[in-house]
Parts: sequence; structure tokens; C-alpha cells
Amino acid sequence: MKIFALVGRSGSGKTTLMERLLPHVRAHGLTVSTVKHAHHGFDIDKPGKDSWRHREAGAEEVLLISGGRWALLHEVRDEAEPVLEDLLSRLAPVDVVLVEGFHSHGLPSIEVHRPSEGHALMWTPGSSIVAVASDEPLGGLGVPCLDLDRPETIAAFILFHLAATDPAEKLRAAE
Repeated sequence: MKIFALVGRSGSGKTTLMERLLPHVRAHGLTVSTVKHAHHGFDIDKPGKDSWRHREAGAEEVLLISGGRWALLHEVRDEAEPVLEDLLSRLAPVDVVLVEGFHSHGLPSIEVHRPSEGHALMWTPGSSIVAVASDEPLGGLGVPCLDLDRPETIAAFILFHLAATDPAEKLRAAE
């Protein structure tokens, strides 16, 4: 699976961009899954619901199944946060996995940056950030600056980057 990440400071608009990118990537006939890193705890089931009661009673994993979807909840409890590569291996095969967060994992990434938020860029020379998507023009960067309001252009950049870094794709393109 080809993997690409969106990174940026909290509140920069990573989730909004992810939501806007997905239809453009899928329009190329590709299957896509996403991984989102949350820095704080989260719950997807509600207190009092059966799955919540199972977890609270001590189940290591709870598998929820309905006619329209299934979800596997795994309790980490006293373990370290799982390694991204281990989690990716649990995904069903798709063409592209878009990851939100995990900025320190060395994945090829686009940094979502809003200068009005007052944060410094995460991009530094030699980092795995291959472009910056911003709502304001940024000059003098050592990587492309993409218009945050043009998700179709950002999707095309991601797909071009993934094809350019895949030796099999280079061979097919040369034929």
C-alpha cells in the first residue's frame, strides 16, 4: 500500500483537508483508507452501551458488527501506544493510505500550515515534508507551497509523488 501523511499543528485544518482530498483521490479509481492519530484519549462507543460495558468489564478487544459496518476496539491499557507500522498491517489492502498526524514517523507528508495561527512551520530542510499547503502564499521554501483551498491540486500532487517514488510505477510510466 502507498502511504502519505498530512501533518501540521493542532487546529491547522488537517481533518478538513483530509475530508476534501478523499473524493479527489477516489475519483482516480483508487481505494483509500485513512489513519488518524489522536493525542488524547477517545471513545467511539458510549457509556452504557453493550460494547462499552464489555470493555469496562475487562475485554481486551470488542468486535462490533452490524449490517452496514464493523469495528474492532482494542484496549491498550498498560501497553505503549502501538507502532504505526503494526497498525497499518491490520488494514485491508487498498491503493492508498492517507495518514493524519504521525509527523515524527518519516512518512512523505504535506504540512498543513495557516500563518494566521502564529505557529512556526514544522518543515525543515531534509525532513519528510515534501510540500506545504497553506491558505497564504509562502515564498522561499525549499519545497512546493500548495494552495490549501485547491484540494484537487493537492490530491494530484500526492498521487504524482507516490507514483514518482514507486519504482514499479516508474517502470510502467516508461513503457
